[in-house]
Amino acid sequence: MQTILTAARLVVPDDVIENPVVTIEDGVIAKITSRAGTELPPGRHLDFAGSTLIPALFDVHMHGGMDHDVMEATPEAITAIGHFLARNGVGSYLATTMTAPTDAILKSLDGLARFIGSRDHGARPLGIHIEGPFLSPHKRGCHPENLLQTPTVALFDSMWQASQGNIRLMTIAPELPNAPEVIAHATSLGVRCSIGHSNAVEAEAKAGVRAGAFSATHTFNAMRTFDHKASGILGEVLSNDNLFAELICDGFHVDPAAVNIWWRCKGPDRAILITDAMSAAGMPDGNYKLGELVVSVKGGKAEIDEHTLAGSTLTLNRGVKNFAEFTGAPIEQAARLASRNPARMAGFDTETGSLAVGRAADIAVINGKNDIVETLLAGERVGAK
Repeated sequence: MQTILTAARLVVPDDVIENPVVTIEDGVIAKITSRAGTELPPGRHLDFAGSTLIPALFDVHMHGGMDHDVMEATPEAITAIGHFLARNGVGSYLATTMTAPTDAILKSLDGLARFIGSRDHGARPLGIHIEGPFLSPHKRGCHPENLLQTPTVALFDSMWQASQGNIRLMTIAPELPNAPEVIAHATSLGVRCSIGHSNAVEAEAKAGVRAGAFSATHTFNAMRTFDHKASGILGEVLSNDNLFAELICDGFHVDPAAVNIWWRCKGPDRAILITDAMSAAGMPDGNYKLGELVVSVKGGKAEIDEHTLAGSTLTLNRGVKNFAEFTGAPIEQAARLASRNPARMAGFDTETGSLAVGRAADIAVINGKNDIVETLLAGERVGAK
């Protein structure tokens, strides 16, 4: 049976359709029209009056939620995380690992490979993002310094093999020995490389980009501080129009004024909103684990001490709303930063990130207050938050 969606507006890749009618068959969008002068076809009708339909969101940098970490790589963990994400408007994500002993990383990558692409656990993990161990000890954030490693092609290949070729994104500090070589090698395999957790000067950042780096990890955070006489990695990230750039828009990681600077520099085609969420996302304040670290969450702020943030408890729908509030950008533009742009960056833009005929009906519903209130995955409702 067909499912027919009606709403006030529908966000498509480069436009907004007023009073849309969306026909879904077998979980796929079969037709998109406007209700003006159109008789509704037969089928199950779902009317989202006054609401806007957007693509389900795509989080390319998230570690966990609901007291689970993706590195557990168990059905229980992936199901808890996937359903939590779906309830908050996310249809797809990259399961993001962190610095750990090599054996633990390889075990997690092997376990995660079993779930890639599956629709059986809520939001789909489309690939893996490895954040660590190729990070600067000077900008390591909450990553354990004793477990950081010098990048080598051999070590990367061991991770690639363990993941069964499912690594899609890798954060790497471009100033580390061998980093350009490893970036070039990973890029040749289709991996997107993201410069971050880095103390690089501008020349070192540019070398990483020349080797193939495609994006930047959580802009401003865990990066050499900008100086007007030595702009460092931030100078490259903000001025290179070809480089995508992530940002955590929770009000803790980046001041709203800096969010506006980032937005003016990266613009609607290269800006990406992420969460960097850890296991405490969706949970009350308390103590939680991030890898082997104990993270304290107070007022939604996750820290390992009074000065070091340890991921976030942000949900991507909240990040989209925050961004619209901080910048004044219309909600449909804000939504593209968490759907179309990450899909383009990660190379999944033929599968997710936009609503079009022939695409999976992964849709989020935004009310008049810019809150995501419901999600459909493959045309099926997963429930309101």
